[in-house]
Order: sequence, then structure tokens, then C-alpha cells
Amino acid sequence: MPEDPSNDVFLVPASEVVTEITRLVFETIEATNSVVVQKENFSKFSKFLEKIALVLKELSKSETSEINNLSPAFEDLKLEIEVIKQLALDCRNRNKIYLLLNCRRIVKYFESSTRDISRTLLLITSEHLNVLPEITDQLKDLCKNMLDTEYEVSKEEEEVSEKIESGIQERNIDRSYANDLLICIARAVGIANEQSVLKREFGNFKAEIASSEQGKNLTETLRMEEIILLLGKADLLTTAEEKQTNYLTKRNSLGRQPLEPLQSFYCPITGDVMEDPVETSSGQIFERIAIEKWLADGNKLCPLTKKHLKKSDLRSNKTLRQSIEEWKNRNIMITIASLKLKIQTNNEEEVLQSLQKLLELCVRSELQREWIVMENYVPVTIDLLRANNTEIRKYALMILYALAKDSEEGKERIGTVDNAIGLVVRSLARKPEESILALQLLLELSRSSIVQNLIGNVQGCILLLVTFMNSEDSVAAKYAREILESLSFLDQNVIEMARLNYGAPLLQHLCSGTESKLIIMAKTLSDIQLSDQIKLHLTEKGALKPLLELLSHSNTEMKIIAVKALQSLSTVPKNGQLMIKEGVSDLLFELLFCHTLTTEIRENVAATIMQLAISKNSEGSEDVQVSLLESHDDIFKLFSLISLTGSNVQQSILRIFQAMCQSPAGSDIRTKLRQVCRSDKVS
Repeated sequence: MPEDPSNDVFLVPASEVVTEITRLVFETIEATNSVVVQKENFSKFSKFLEKIALVLKELSKSETSEINNLSPAFEDLKLEIEVIKQLALDCRNRNKIYLLLNCRRIVKYFESSTRDISRTLLLITSEHLNVLPEITDQLKDLCKNMLDTEYEVSKEEEEVSEKIESGIQERNIDRSYANDLLICIARAVGIANEQSVLKREFGNFKAEIASSEQGKNLTETLRMEEIILLLGKADLLTTAEEKQTNYLTKRNSLGRQPLEPLQSFYCPITGDVMEDPVETSSGQIFERIAIEKWLADGNKLCPLTKKHLKKSDLRSNKTLRQSIEEWKNRNIMITIASLKLKIQTNNEEEVLQSLQKLLELCVRSELQREWIVMENYVPVTIDLLRANNTEIRKYALMILYALAKDSEEGKERIGTVDNAIGLVVRSLARKPEESILALQLLLELSRSSIVQNLIGNVQGCILLLVTFMNSEDSVAAKYAREILESLSFLDQNVIEMARLNYGAPLLQHLCSGTESKLIIMAKTLSDIQLSDQIKLHLTEKGALKPLLELLSHSNTEMKIIAVKALQSLSTVPKNGQLMIKEGVSDLLFELLFCHTLTTEIRENVAATIMQLAISKNSEGSEDVQVSLLESHDDIFKLFSLISLTGSNVQQSILRIFQAMCQSPAGSDIRTKLRQVCRSDKVS
């Protein structure tokens, strides 16, 4: 904001300045409505701008001479509002990551502009300017409210800032930290957590930094470069092909022999290479745990210099720690590359030793697992599942599990190797210890949408899983159940599970799935052979409700699907009794007399009613209070169909009457039948 506005600006009539400021205020308010960061702070400021506009409107009604006295204050106010307008435009148009990382600076802009505008508004209240008392009071209240307002960064913005500062100070942070930071940034600025989107935004951020005026500020430039390096470690910004190329380029530049550690890497106390080196005020370096234990044991002098030493004197030596990590990583890369040939030899002992070493590297860190994947160990390890040696197969399963765990890329790499899932499934049928490892691996692989499609297609896989689910081994049963749950998103898998007497997924889709799922599952009930146990379980656990909804549907095709499903379930007497209690028989009788039914469907309806009638004579039927054929008219209508339908329907109707005559209410049914027969003869 200019400190000494030129006197030329005072030549403009004050009324025109008021009009221009009012227009500027509303333009600024409009700009604040579409910012991508600091929305709450902009909202606070917009409310003040609205009140300023109202005050300006009142001032514009004053005498021209009075307004002209305010020209200097108006010009200052205009310049200050222009600053906020530009800030709002920047927060709408500039890169979201760039804006987020400058959130604290933006807050300072708000605080500074609030103070400047308040100071300018207070000038208007000066007595010698002769502003009306009402307007003066409004301005004083407004200024007080503005100065009392606090502008803050949001919780998410604060979290990002803290993570960035921590990452910069730590220096040797891993990729998972960088990934987590990038996801936090995406969440804070409202961008999709997808690789292509994140990569584009990060590229725009770097371009923003390159063209920013902050490049003139050395301290800020260095800070932004550190942030770029920090975020650049996130593998979310790198495609698999780019990572592969970068890794191989680096690995090929290292040579083939591991390097011995430098003398400075060793701790003087332990004699081992340090993990977390710390430095004393006199420049001596120790392993943190070792020197802290030395001091905790009552020693008050440095073990090397014999000078007085306190725990508070210790400082992390981040440069040395980074050098040690780089040395370790170099040697690990060389080790990983060298193990592959040993694993592919015919010497089982050497293979086992190499696999044990590889497994240790797998479980040590995410970065090392990624290197193992990029060294193309996945197909080599999968091929070891063909080995005759049980221990080799077990190590192969453990390594594959480590590579798949928490890694979508690892799962896909394993699942897409030719016959990989088939070989894992084969291990299910081996000894218990190996089968548990295979189940564990399959469970992890089943969490990938791509691999899910492959698991259920392996012949015998679902059969083995259902068998494990019903086994006495609680761990195996748990793994198998979770795998089946993952696979149940595919209809073909659900159908196969039901065929193997595991009906829970079918019931779930039937009761809570979409209409298309409901239709598929209802068709399945009639299309496949289900055990009586599964049929009873499905009916008792809620299958009737969705089937009744289908049966009541206005669409004839829906009714037909429901009838066939109910016919399949009704072959179990207990189910027949439950259907009668739920009113299925009434809907079926209504449908039986529908003139638009095809012969085939009428036969299905009649056969289902026949099963319900037979169930009345089964154990437990006394608990079913609702009966079939309650009235003389019902019996007459059903009897009349005998002469109007084909032989299959006739046979079902006759069996209905036979069953009902043998039921506890048989004598009443027989009496009504005689009456119907007499009336039929008379007519």
C-alpha cells in the first residue's frame, strides 16, 4: 500500500471515489466466494466488506463538501481493498499446493489489511471531518469488530505445515511419510487422491515456484526447494515405469560388490555401525541409545574426552545418518540383485538360505520390498511354488505375502503372473502350515479388485475355501471366510458358493442388493441344486421378504422369477409352513387364477401351492395358525380349475386336495369338497 498517495488523486470528486470503492468492494466479495483456500477467513473478511459498503452508501448521501473532506481516506481505503481483491484472485487462480504452503503468509495479509482498513475507517470518524454521529458510531463498532477478529489457518492446513517442517528437519524421511504428506495436502485443498491428478498439481506447483516472485527471496526459495525435494520422494507422483527406470539406472551405476563401512560410521561404545548418530558439544559422535545408556548408568563424563556431558548436550547428526543410510541402501541394492541367481540354482540349501535373506529384506522396509519387485523377483518366487521342497514353497509364500501386503502394485504383479493364483490355490491342499500361509496370501491378494476377478476363476478354489471355512482350525476358517467375503462382489462367485452350501453371500445380495442383484439371486434359487439345509437357512434368515416383493411386482417377469424361487424353497416342509405364515399362499392363489399366465408358469404356481399344502401335514404344522382353502369359494374356484387346465396343473390341484384332506383340518375340507361336488352336479 503506498504511504504517500499522490495529490493528483484528490482532484477526483469524492462522490466518484465512493462509487468506485463500492464497486470494488462487491468485486472483491465476488472474488472471495470462489477461493480454493482460506475460505473461512475470506468469509469473515467478506462480511466486513459488506458492512463497509453499507457505510459508504450512507456517506454518499452527505453534503458534497463533507464528502470531499474524506477524499484522502477514501483513496487509502481503495488501495487497501485492492490488496484484498488481488489476494482473493490469487487464492482462486494460483496453484492449490502453492497457496496451501503459503497459508500462514495469507493469514498475515488478512491481519495486516484488517489493521490498515480499520485505521483508515477511524480517520473518517475524526471530529473535524463533520461526519454524522450515527455513521461515526457504526464505523467505530465496525473497526472494533475487525480488530477483535482472529484469522487462523485451518486444522488441516496446520497439520500439513507441521508435517512439512518435521520432514525438512528430519531430512531422511521415507516415502510413506512423503505419500502421507501428499495425501494430507490433497485433502486440505480438495483435489482427487489419484496419481494423475497429484502429478499434474505437483508439476504446476513447481512451475509456480519457478515463476514466483519468491524467487527473489533466497530464504524462501531454499525453503520451497526443500519442500519440492520432500514431496518428490512420494511414489504417488511416479508411475511404475518411471520408478523401474530410475531404480535400474541407479543400481547399474553401483557396481557389483558391497562397500565396507567408513570408520566414522562406527559407534565408539558399541563398535557397530550406527543407526541414529548423535554428536556432543565437543564433536564426539555416538549411537544415541548407547550414549544415553552410558549417561543413565550414572556416568557424567564423555567416554572419549572425559569432559562433563549431559543428555541435553546431545544433538542429532543428520548428515552422518543420511550418509549411513545411503551406504546401507547401496549395499542392499547390490545384495538384492545378487540373490536372484542363487535362488534359481538346484542347490536346495543355497536356495533356502537365499530365500531367508530375501524374506528378511522384505519385512525390513517398504523401499526394499519395492526394489525386490523391480528386480523382477515376483515371477521367480511364484515359480518356486512348483518346488518339491515344502520349506522352499513356504518361504516363497511368505515372500509373496510380504510383497503383496499394503501394496496394490505388488498384488497386481503377483496376480497377473501366468497361473500364479492356481499355484497358490494348489498350496491350499497341502500340509496345514503351508495351507495357512497360502490362505494368508490369498486374503491379501483378494483385497485387489483386479486380482479378485482371478481368484474365483481358479478351479476348486471356492470349494477349498468353503471347506476351510467349516474346518475346526479357527485361523484357517477366519481367513477363508474373509476371502469368500471379498470374492462375493462377483455374482458368479456367489452362485458357486451357494452351490457348495454356503448361502450367506447369496442371502446378503438377495436382501440388500440392487434390483438387478435381487433378480440374479432369485433366479439362482431356482436354477441350481441347493441342499435342504441351505434352503431352510435362507428362508429363516429373511429370503421371503424380497421374494414377496418380487411376487407383488406389477411386472409379470418379476412375478415369474419369484414363483420359481419360491417353488424351489417350498420343497422343504418347514419353509412351506413359514411361507403360509407370511401370506405367500394368498398371493399364489391370486396368481393361479390370472388368465394371462402361461401354462408353464401356472404349473409352477400350482406345484408351489401343492408343496405348501403338503407342509401342513409335516412336523410343526400345528404352529401354523393360518390355513389354506379357508372358504367354500376358495375350494370351489380351485376345484373348477381341474377341468380348465392341463394334466400337470390338474395333478397338482388333486394333490393339494389330498394333502389338505389329510391335514388336521381334513374333516372340514372333506365336507366342503362334498358340498362343491354336489353343487357341481346340480349345475
